Amino acid sequence: MASNDASAMIEQVTDRESFLQFVHALAADREAFEGTATSVDGFQGPWANTSIASFLEAAAAWAEDSAFGARIDPQPLNEWQAFAMFLWAGRSYE
Repeated sequence: MASNDASAMIEQVTDRESFLQFVHALAADREAFEGTATSVDGFQGPWANTSIASFLEAAAAWAEDSAFGARIDPQPLNEWQAFAMFLWAGRSYE
């Protein structure tokens, strides 16, 4: 699973089923980079937040900074998509 595949799926999140498909894609994306060398800036591939604590902190920071997506363009179309964006932000938001 390429990172771009999970990213592209965000646009298709409209309901519980598509959200869960996105979550599985995001998990596969993370798994693809498990065990890879950490770069000088602390990334494993495109993943900046490699612990659950840093992942959740980054997702929360994104939610606070963007008013849970209300201040970004394009804005999430529905709550399922907003939560998918929340999880995606946990991947690399700093």
